[in-house]
Amino acid sequence: MRLRLASYNVHKCLGLDRRRRPERIVAVLNELDADIVALQEVDHRRSPRPEALPRSLIERETDFGVLPFAIDGPSLGWHGQTILVRRGLVVEKIRRILLPGLEPRGAILAELAPESGGIRVVGAHLALIRRYRTMQFAAIRAAVGRRGDMPTAILGDFNDWSARGGAEALAPSFRLHAPGPSFPAARPVGALDRVALSPGLHLVTAGVHHGAPAMIASDHLPVWADVQVDTPHTLAWRAPRG
Repeated sequence: MRLRLASYNVHKCLGLDRRRRPERIVAVLNELDADIVALQEVDHRRSPRPEALPRSLIERETDFGVLPFAIDGPSLGWHGQTILVRRGLVVEKIRRILLPGLEPRGAILAELAPESGGIRVVGAHLALIRRYRTMQFAAIRAAVGRRGDMPTAILGDFNDWSARGGAEALAPSFRLHAPGPSFPAARPVGALDRVALSPGLHLVTAGVHHGAPAMIASDHLPVWADVQVDTPHTLAWRAPRG
């Protein structure tokens, strides 16, 4: 099975023109033509963290369903993050992963049923400080490892300007890929948004989406990756632990 994965930091729907227009974000999501999208900064920062990207808009104007990571209140996600899954794909498990660091951070995890690809997707928005990013990668690796063998993709804003982008913190379990410069959106020079793939997932092609709405809708451009799922891994997975 081949799936298109994507990651997009929507910057609370605040565009480069300083206008907050969630409908532009939705237009970009539709252009991506992805099966699964990890989103960052979907909620406003201050408590009670109301949604910046309205759930009703996503459900009305896209072919995505929003996974229920929000614990309570008006938020769309958890720690500002959520995962969108194209309707028709079956999600069997979701989990929240607390991450260490100077400021509150978390990652989110979704596991798809075998008939929908049988893969695990982790969405992450990592710290600005390298030491904390390394700790957060370790926490994600540990959380994934406790759930048993399953092809896994880690997507998100890794906040790393280096060429390696945190690859050393993920090796040898994951191969890190940078689809290209995605920040700042107007003249991207930093490949902050990346994807890491475990055994069982193979990168077919990847890129940065440069459509007209994306160039102004957020301070990041979305990235995408087409991955092929190994059939033996898919068929071997039936019931993850935990």
